[in-house]
Amino acid sequence: VSYATLHAGWAHLIFNTLVQILVGLPLEMVHGPLRVGCIYLAGVVAGSLGTSVFDGDVYLVGASGGVYALLAAHLANILINFNTMQFAVVRLLAVAFVATADMGFALYDYFTGGVMGLPVSYIAHLTGALAGLTLGVVLLKNLSQKSQDVLFWWIALGTFTACMVFAIIFNLLHPFPYVGIGQVLV
Repeated sequence: VSYATLHAGWAHLIFNTLVQILVGLPLEMVHGPLRVGCIYLAGVVAGSLGTSVFDGDVYLVGASGGVYALLAAHLANILINFNTMQFAVVRLLAVAFVATADMGFALYDYFTGGVMGLPVSYIAHLTGALAGLTLGVVLLKNLSQKSQDVLFWWIALGTFTACMVFAIIFNLLHPFPYVGIGQVLV
């Protein structure tokens, strides 16, 4: 979890902080700090576990797993509360813009050799987003629940649980020195 307090430079730190403020605070105002904090922490843990499973030879720095969990939780909030939310389409476009901009920077950084020249994890972005989307559906308040939302809730909970259990078991059973699945498949 401590990797989330380290960053690969000022731009990385500032971007993560801005997203936490611009996305995390509105979510907290509607859904409460405990729910949003659980989603953020789950994104940080999922980012770490996902990196260890798929890309074990990279460095893990920054709060990107948690930040992407917040972005995806905002997407989950829009999905489950679309009919009761003002400017839902604008919010959806804003989340997509921020995620696309950061992912574009991450891809640029990856293909140009990185800011520090060290291999940094980008899987943490994706696994953090998956945790945020699934737990967002489970934990965030559904303001107008319909019967099909219960099925969506169970699918999200099952997906999150299956991914976390797999990653934990993989890490417990995998021998040292560590090589992730991505290196084994290559």
